[in-house]
Amino acid sequence: MRGRTHATWAAGAVAAALVATACGGGGGSSGDTAAVLSSSWGDPQNPLEPANTNEVQGGKVLDMIFRGLKRYNPDTGEAEDMLAESIKTSDSQNFTVTVKDGWTFSNGEPVTARSFVDAWNYGASLRNNQRNAYFFGYIEGYDKVHPESGGKQTADTLSGLRVTGERTFTVRLAQKFSTFPDTLGYPAYAPLPRAFFDDHDAWLSKPVGNGPYAVESYIKGSQMSLRAWDAYPGDDKAQNGGVDLKVYTDNNTAYTDLLAGNLDLADDIPAAQLRNVRQDLGDRYLNTPAGIIQTLAFPYYDAAWDKPGMDKVRKGLSRAINREQITRTIFQKTRTPATDWTSPVLGVDGGFKEGLCGEWCRYDAAAAKKLIQEGGGLPGGQVRITFNADTGSHKQWVDAVCNSINNALGNDRACVSSPVGTFADFRNQISERKLVGPFRAGWQMDYPLIQNFLQPLYYTNASSNDGKWSNQQFDDLVDRANAESDTATAVRTFQQAEEVVRDNMAAIPLWYQNGSAGYSQRLSDVKLNPFSVPVYDQIKVS
Repeated sequence: MRGRTHATWAAGAVAAALVATACGGGGGSSGDTAAVLSSSWGDPQNPLEPANTNEVQGGKVLDMIFRGLKRYNPDTGEAEDMLAESIKTSDSQNFTVTVKDGWTFSNGEPVTARSFVDAWNYGASLRNNQRNAYFFGYIEGYDKVHPESGGKQTADTLSGLRVTGERTFTVRLAQKFSTFPDTLGYPAYAPLPRAFFDDHDAWLSKPVGNGPYAVESYIKGSQMSLRAWDAYPGDDKAQNGGVDLKVYTDNNTAYTDLLAGNLDLADDIPAAQLRNVRQDLGDRYLNTPAGIIQTLAFPYYDAAWDKPGMDKVRKGLSRAINREQITRTIFQKTRTPATDWTSPVLGVDGGFKEGLCGEWCRYDAAAAKKLIQEGGGLPGGQVRITFNADTGSHKQWVDAVCNSINNALGNDRACVSSPVGTFADFRNQISERKLVGPFRAGWQMDYPLIQNFLQPLYYTNASSNDGKWSNQQFDDLVDRANAESDTATAVRTFQQAEEVVRDNMAAIPLWYQNGSAGYSQRLSDVKLNPFSVPVYDQIKVS
């Protein structure tokens, strides 16, 4: 995998305005009612191209207007066949895909094998500058269509993709990857109609997808309206008439509107309201586990953090953090202290191993102080935790982490917070390797596989390995896990790789994040999927 930006690191701004009207077969009732619900939202960063959307707000819309080969079960997160009639392989490197018959885009165009192959080639191509291009990095020929920085593109299409029939195509990977089919529910792999390529600007102004909803209109900074598509052929037809996504720049305002009856659904309960939310909403408040983990990463490109003995310092810092107290007082138990580097939503069979971190994630002030001393002490006598101050409640928890470390070490200047004004500046400092101490590194899964929590973050030169940690033993275990044909064996091998992360304390796991939402009395059947996103198509409106 390549690239470093993903859903959790969403910037708030829009790169381009999109003004759309419903495409062929548009609005109308698809369930027992044509009633429309309203939901809080933020403007997407980019136009709604599947391979160019890598943040939560745009992702919400893609999940409503597109369906891919796989779809992640909204309850379990399991990758299930959607448009895939079959995905077959005998060697975990060569795959034959058969697309189900009878599917169309909302403009009436059939969804075929070419709909996928053309979309993937477009997404992978360097000249198209798609933010999700790295998702195609496993397919043979990616190095030719999307060379590393400074390289020249020498091919227009991926050599590992070939259309073999109206509904069949083959995929050859550059290396074995047994769970590759399970990644195909990610929006980057969605099919695209010919209209996308024939008149790209027109498509951007009027998106045509194949999901249960179609975009009716969008006014930047105000609202996007989606309406149920009557002719949608899937078995997950919308149970409402549509969704009006209302733009809010302050989640406190959205919460106030919810309580006042001016909004049906708010899916980001502000930290300041967590003490009152159950009294305000009762059982209309949701607090459910999501595939999100917060960690502290380290700048291994700085020799001070990569010298012998620093693993003890990192373990000591981890032991100095009172996760139980912070998640209870700051987050009102909407976070759960982390005991590994993945997420409970994976389940035991999917690779989550509660307690894998062991003693290194348990608060013990005396043990923390001893470990740091044995490791040679804090670099420069102090750690500075860097974070972006413009979103979330990062300042509160970073201050709490520093207070915990300072109390454990008996030094009120051992740890200080180092805020960066904006998310963009924060990311620039990371990519330019300017940080001299630990930094906030949240991760929201792209797809529910243990591989996605490990390889992009810790594999040498991987897409989101911002601290540039490198360990040959870890890399070898990941390669071996990817090549396993048996999923259970692959998971166990990935867990062995995770033990290497633990033994070196490559990053400090802090807590697993829950999804939170509140809704009005007009709604029923409201739930959040394992990605913390509302399952809009199942919501009923009275």
